[in-house]
Amino acid sequence: MVKVSDKRIGALALVVLLAGCASTPEVDHSSRYTLKQDRAPSGSFDVSGLADAEPRYEKPRTAGNKSPYTVWGKRYHVLDNNEGYVQKGVASWYGEKFHGHKTSNGEVFDMYTMSAAHKSLRIPSYARVTNLDNGRSVIVRVNDRGPFHGDRLIDLSYAAAKKLGYQSRGTAKVEVESITVHPDGDMFLAGKPFNLVGQPAVEVADEAPVAVPEPNAGEGLFVQLGAFSQRDPAEAMRVRLLGLLDNPVRVREITTDNGRYHRVQVGPFASEGDARYAQNLLEARGFRQSIVLTDSH
Repeated sequence: MVKVSDKRIGALALVVLLAGCASTPEVDHSSRYTLKQDRAPSGSFDVSGLADAEPRYEKPRTAGNKSPYTVWGKRYHVLDNNEGYVQKGVASWYGEKFHGHKTSNGEVFDMYTMSAAHKSLRIPSYARVTNLDNGRSVIVRVNDRGPFHGDRLIDLSYAAAKKLGYQSRGTAKVEVESITVHPDGDMFLAGKPFNLVGQPAVEVADEAPVAVPEPNAGEGLFVQLGAFSQRDPAEAMRVRLLGLLDNPVRVREITTDNGRYHRVQVGPFASEGDARYAQNLLEARGFRQSIVLTDSH
């Protein structure tokens, strides 16, 4: 991603480089980037402790908000303001190729932070992005332009994509909701009053296997693939699971001290070995965030 400015908008190099990782053209006519193709960082990057971007009021700027602007022969307009913006579409991500280079408003892109690129939202700004396949949500700071490929709606940093669980697939169907903060501190999500404090959390299943205690009477072994504060994404996941295995799939609603959750579970299984086998099969089919646990029938 690169800075969109009056001085460079007409340059061929800019036209070629204004794309997200998944939309990088096959030929890069600039030596600006060391890598020709984008990629994830090497090694394992743990995002479990990575906090969302924290929305705050930022004074409007001109950097990165030139409107209209043209990329690859197509004309784009930047919104006058982000109030009430909500849109569903495809999210991609960008990473190592663009890491350390400037974004459209002159900041330095860091693939390990919670940031994003968008074609029309004013920058810098904030947005909540929800993966519609698994119900996970993150809050990102939008400080870049793109992606300029096909019908993609937003480009997330590698870290944000990993938190949403689609970094290995490359793209995901998402919902993007603008978060605007007024000078007095009032915050709005897609035009409605919003407060970060007390927002329902989404439980993310542990990636590493854990020891599973023997079930007691009335309990069984289950493979749990997610737990959601809302029922709709849980039901959507249950429907996706139907037919993948012969075992039953259920959504179990529970109430905890932290609120109400809807657990998506496959089972029960007769033994931990059976549960682990099913877990491996589900992982091979793209369900990579799961745990084996005991739960009530």
